[in-house]
Amino acid sequence: MGIQKESFGKTKNHEDVTAYRLTNAKGMEVVILSYGGIIQSIRVPDRNGKIVDVALGYDDVAGYEGDNCFLGALVGPSANRVAGAEYEIDGKKYKLPANENGNNLHSDFEKGLHRRVLKGEEIPAENAVKLVVSCPDGDIGFPGNREFAVTYALGEDNSLKITYHAESDAKTLINLTNHSYFNLAGEDSGYIGDHVLELKSSNITPVVKGCIPTGELMDVTGTAFDFRTPKAIGKDIDSDEEQMRLGGGFDHNFVIDTPAGSMREFARVTSNETGIEMICETDQPAFQFYSGNFLKADRAKGGRAYGKREGLCLETQVHPNAINTESFPDPVYGPERPYDTVTIYRFGVV
Repeated sequence: MGIQKESFGKTKNHEDVTAYRLTNAKGMEVVILSYGGIIQSIRVPDRNGKIVDVALGYDDVAGYEGDNCFLGALVGPSANRVAGAEYEIDGKKYKLPANENGNNLHSDFEKGLHRRVLKGEEIPAENAVKLVVSCPDGDIGFPGNREFAVTYALGEDNSLKITYHAESDAKTLINLTNHSYFNLAGEDSGYIGDHVLELKSSNITPVVKGCIPTGELMDVTGTAFDFRTPKAIGKDIDSDEEQMRLGGGFDHNFVIDTPAGSMREFARVTSNETGIEMICETDQPAFQFYSGNFLKADRAKGGRAYGKREGLCLETQVHPNAINTESFPDPVYGPERPYDTVTIYRFGVV
């Protein structure tokens, strides 16, 4: 158990990037980067004790600087989509970059939190590292002078706990997440369609073209989106259902059945090849299940290329476009309401 701090190189702007290597007594190791709060690797033992890296990523900073798929990244200030790239708080309108079909996706492709170097602090007593970054009022369309903090802690139960905290001196939109792509057969093993997935979700927020939610809930019964009984991801991934066509596969917000505010399991995914299982918990109301339909990374770990559906994401969040949807949970935080949430990815074998 311990923390090692080492250089991961420099950004194109000559900023130093630090890698924090967290290890525990069971042989699990996680590497966190100060650049973008990125989870660079997650190494866990498989059913035979072999150590497997289950997180897609790159071997150097240049790889992440050229990445358009947010591999392992801290996404914010606002993850997912905002319709029309604009929103209103207390009667005042704010504009965000229109970077995807006239909408906003993940705040800003070049100036979001995933592109910034965060200040790190080791917390040995918790086997954790805390990363902090400040953003000024008006930065890329978000009001308030804000400070964001994300803490990654590796437990002896092979859990990776991610604790998010943010404060702002004005009301502002905040919806942070982590965008890790997981492949429990190993980051270099290809298609994830044979992974078995279970989701504690009876409803998704259906979308229109552009993947903007309608504001309604859709019962998953009888659809490709029903993972309440475990099934292979690939079983229905090419379904001709309208929602599947709109997402190019699974790229939807699933609403967790039990209420937000307390930690509870929302997903369980297993690779039959390695026996590695990942159990996911959060206090958030929802998560985005993305089956890597548009994944493309040409110079990834070991010089390999990642392609379509070679990794899956389970991104905890408030519903997409909640800022413009009265029936969705409130994503506005400020002086009277700091932002605090926790997500845990726990690894084992079956």
